Amino acid sequence: MTNSTNTEKLKICAVTTTRADYGIMRPLLWKLDKAEWCDLVLAVTGTHLLKAFGYTIKEVEKDGLNIDKKISIMSKANDDAIETANIMAKTVKKFTEYFNERRPDVVLLLGDRFETFEVAAACTICRIPIIHIAGGETTEGAIDEVFRHSISKMSYLHLASTEAYRNRIIQLGEDPKRVYNTGALGVENVLNVKCLDKEELGKELSFELDKPYAVVTFHPVTLENDSAIDQLHELLKVLHRHQEMKFIITKANADLSGEKINAELEKFVVKNENCIVVSSLGTLKYFSAIKYCECVIGNSSSGIVEVPSFNKPTINIGDRQKGRIQADSTINCRPLEADIEKALKKALKFDKNVVNPYGDGKTSDKMVKIIKKTFYGKDIELKKVFYDLEK
Repeated sequence: MTNSTNTEKLKICAVTTTRADYGIMRPLLWKLDKAEWCDLVLAVTGTHLLKAFGYTIKEVEKDGLNIDKKISIMSKANDDAIETANIMAKTVKKFTEYFNERRPDVVLLLGDRFETFEVAAACTICRIPIIHIAGGETTEGAIDEVFRHSISKMSYLHLASTEAYRNRIIQLGEDPKRVYNTGALGVENVLNVKCLDKEELGKELSFELDKPYAVVTFHPVTLENDSAIDQLHELLKVLHRHQEMKFIITKANADLSGEKINAELEKFVVKNENCIVVSSLGTLKYFSAIKYCECVIGNSSSGIVEVPSFNKPTINIGDRQKGRIQADSTINCRPLEADIEKALKKALKFDKNVVNPYGDGKTSDKMVKIIKKTFYGKDIELKKVFYDLEK
């Protein structure tokens, strides 16, 4: 890849596949969009384009960033391995065609989704360098674990959330000169968002927040066989018991069994008027909901990375996020009714000042400086030398 002169803008293509990665990347995207040396475009794909997941491309369009291409890779959630493989094959093909036509100087990716892995593969085929955000992390219960580390090996520049994660990327053989600890963008989002007040939030949700409430997100544990529904039922038993509370439940993502989880949630809220289920809250409503809640329940990475900045406890169920660095506000429990109940009682008594290990909220500024220093006006050598740790 060559960006031959300092007078040429650096063409960056940011790829977003879900409501989650876009919400996290927003502060960085806005700053890159305003940078005089950068020409930022977005490629929007994945569940953004599915009505079943809230058609969250509307949130992207509302921000006014330059959407260069909407790339459809799925018509529904992936229910089994064959469907997942079909989506992966389609993603590689369509993004290889897209990158071959548009020829961005660099591609920006976040995280560990299987769709993101295939976009990274397309970049590799087209010999386009990758900026990877949030590498080096571990989620021992999710198949994302292997996709994340694979994306790291295909990437040129690494922007990690903690020093421990930076060291893991180096352990994978990446040159320390291209691996940075910037902190997590999610923390910056929390510290800068102007939340709705509680009454406004209730009106937005058409759900009266007249009782203490919790925010619930439960995703499949993709490295366990058919455990999702059994684990969900254990959680729902606890929610049903606590009629003195209310629960704002967000639907699961497009992983295997995600659609089954969402169908169960739809049935559950019909019989439990103290609960509401939504496809996507969006960043503003999600953070506003956390601001006033008693706790967050489930197995989402947001409960580990972002929620501690609100000084709220997270009940982290099962192994999906096992291995991530955690704040003192995280209460881990097994996916069993009795354990979840015990964790909820502990969360409702939570009273601590929390230090979030994921940074100081100045992440996007650090990232912009690093990206400019690494790529702007530079010739990039994609032949990477494996960095061996000293023995």
